Amino acid sequence: MKRQKTILVAPLNWGLGHATRCMPIIDALLEQGAKVILASDGAALQLLQKEYPNLDYYSLPSYDIQYKGSNMFLNIAPQIPKILRAIQLERKMLGSIIEKEQIDVVLSDNRYGMHHSEVYSVFLTHQLHIPIPNKIVQKTVHRLNQQFMAKFDACWVPDWASANNLAGKLAHPATSPKVHYIGGLSRFGYQPATNLKYDVIAVLSGPEPQRTYLEQKIIAQAKSITNKNWLIVAGQTAQQEEQQIAPNIQRISYLTAQLLQQAIQESAVVLARSGYSTLMDLSALHCQKAILVPTPGQTEQEYLATHFEQKYGYLVQTQKDLNLAVALQQLETEKAAVFPVSEQKKGALLRIAIQELLAK
Repeated sequence: MKRQKTILVAPLNWGLGHATRCMPIIDALLEQGAKVILASDGAALQLLQKEYPNLDYYSLPSYDIQYKGSNMFLNIAPQIPKILRAIQLERKMLGSIIEKEQIDVVLSDNRYGMHHSEVYSVFLTHQLHIPIPNKIVQKTVHRLNQQFMAKFDACWVPDWASANNLAGKLAHPATSPKVHYIGGLSRFGYQPATNLKYDVIAVLSGPEPQRTYLEQKIIAQAKSITNKNWLIVAGQTAQQEEQQIAPNIQRISYLTAQLLQQAIQESAVVLARSGYSTLMDLSALHCQKAILVPTPGQTEQEYLATHFEQKYGYLVQTQKDLNLAVALQQLETEKAAVFPVSEQKKGALLRIAIQELLAK
């Protein structure tokens, strides 16, 4: 009888997107008979614990990335020493986890230290190219990114290789034989539209304090748009809280995947960051009306927002100049977004990738 494979799934804790996009992978692994162990930290680990309460888990060192200003380089550069320290610590911790749990495969979502020379290691990312305005810094970051990824046995990209893709130039073209496109990843599955309950749902995530800054702006403006019903899902997983902030504004700290999908499908407009995992979720749900607000200075989100605006018709506003009254008025005359769904059916590429992984 073939031995059950044990897979360690370790997403980065930077917002909730890395954790949520690992959920289809976890589900596919469990469906194909693998034993899954989780490893992360902070809100990402809390989310996975709520979604998979029966799985064992490990708490990893935190990268503790803060995003206070609007300049990506000035935000991240001073934090590089503590990030490198966290990578070293998780590398040391990984060895003991592998020995204790008899790990067969490590699947790391953007945690650069989660690879091991004696265990097949997979790196999950949509950023084969990291956009940075400064060309000199861009080359340095690209080289370092490639060096880190080269330490893994394979690189899985959650997108399609064809022109009908979601990540644009971030994930294309791939030149390395290690790169495998596994299709878009979403914890949601499309269902026909239901009756609308909310005019706008704001789905928040991302690093602090920018998450809080955006929430405060949304609440302040929503209070004056009294002819719209608002649901704010704050993306705070520590504890479950529900508040009626105003007669037209309901705030919920956190929703499980099933309840969040239902709430999105009951909403006319989605307001969210332009993080890649969020965009994969919206495309999987065929979400037709959305307002994207990139995290200030986060060049990846700024690129993706522009990409989805030009290719799929979503509306983009900056956090600094957020004007929800204008945005909602504009959306009333905008065409609905249309996504290429022909390649998104049933997660075939992911299932094949999982089958091949478990056969190693």
